[in-house]
Amino acid sequence: MVLPKRTLLIGGGILAVIVVYSSSQAPPGSTETGQTDTTCRVEVTADVLNVRVAPDGAAEVVGKFRLGAESDAGKTVQNGFRQLGDDRWASSEFLRPMAGRDCG
Repeated sequence: MVLPKRTLLIGGGILAVIVVYSSSQAPPGSTETGQTDTTCRVEVTADVLNVRVAPDGAAEVVGKFRLGAESDAGKTVQNGFRQLGDDRWASSEFLRPMAGRDCG
């Protein structure tokens, strides 16, 4: 049985994509060594959450997150705000640490 050239090209292309994808992807929730990722990562539980320049409700708003958004975060919580990065703070009341993550 001889397969048409087009069928061989399409099949070969699909196989190549599968091989490249599977060899370059780590399983979800793990690092390259197969261990659970312990970097703090949080999920937003408010409809809209302001990101502020300092851990203060009166500080300048420098960004916003919507419900369900995810972000890396630090372990530092000050004045009810969790540090998300340099000059980036959000109310810890509306940030839920994700499962398997070390948020202190």
